[in-house]
This record gives sequence, structure tokens and C-alpha cells, in this order.
Amino acid sequence: MKFCSQCGAPVVLRIPAGDNRPRHVCIACDAIHYQNPKIVAGCIPEWQDRILLCRRAIEPRYGLWTLPAGFMENSESAVAAAAREAQEEANAIVENLTLYGLYSLIHVSQVYLMFRGSLKDGYASPGEESLEVRLFAEDEIPWEKLAFTVVHETLRQYFAERRAGAFRLHVGDILPGSNRDFTIHRYDQ
Repeated sequence: MKFCSQCGAPVVLRIPAGDNRPRHVCIACDAIHYQNPKIVAGCIPEWQDRILLCRRAIEPRYGLWTLPAGFMENSESAVAAAAREAQEEANAIVENLTLYGLYSLIHVSQVYLMFRGSLKDGYASPGEESLEVRLFAEDEIPWEKLAFTVVHETLRQYFAERRAGAFRLHVGDILPGSNRDFTIHRYDQ
């Protein structure tokens, strides 16, 4: 950030009085510009023994598979955001959403809220952001063609729990690191 969004004057990076970290502060009007993590809401749309994945028609990760997910909007609940993303990406109505995972991606300043939900009537078709959509059984998941680490981790945990017959809430950090270029630091163990 170089200029104040309130008055247009230059900003400097400094720790404001009463704060504990550097912020962009306007040199003219003293406005403090906070930059906070983005919230991403998504879901695992379930239909019988299958789940819905979307093949991305946009960057980043064009052509790879993902769960429907995207940034929350202002004045929107997390559940509404997850349902909206399924509608936008897959023309899918997802009902009975329950929180399944909360993952912090500290290196990109994002927090993912992943839900489980029922795909109404098993219907989906590609939205503007998807090349195709498809229902996958566990043994059909294109693991090496998943777009995002958080999707890989969510699905890995989901299928393990589905086989065990019990789901629980997961909380963790996904960090750049070792296994498949990420490390999971779990709080829910």
C-alpha cells in the first residue's frame, strides 16, 4: 500500500500507539489501514456415496479439480457463502451444511471454513468458473490433479472418517513444508 484510501496522501509502515505490529498509517490524516486475512468458505457436496468436484476454468490452478469454495462477501454468513459458491461454480444446491474443518493458511493470510452438505437431487452442471463438474466415488478422486492443499487435506480426512463411520470438526494450520509441499499442524488431535 502506498497511498491512503481516505485522503490520497502517502502512507508509512509503523506501529501505531497501542498496537503491536506494523500497519500502513497515513502521514496526513493518520488513518490506520488494517489488512486482515481473507475468509474462504467451501463445502463437500455429498450425493449418496459420491462427492462433487469442479474442474477450474479460472486461475489460479486452471484445469485442476477442487471443491466449490471462494471468498466470503461482506454481509454474508459463512454458511451462505459456502452455499453460494456451490451455486456459482456448479449450479448446485447444497443443503444441511455443517462445519467440517477450519484451516489457517498463514503464508497466504487466508482462513478456510469447509462444510459438509447434501447435494439436492444430485444435480450439478458447470458454472462460469468451472470447465466441468463431476460426482466422484472415493476410488475415483484425481488426487494428483487437486488444485489446493486445503482441498487435498479436507478430502483425505473426510474419506478416512466416512470409512470409520464418524465425522468430527477439524482445526489446523496448513504451512509450506515437507509432505507434498505442505505441513499440517493439527489442533484437533
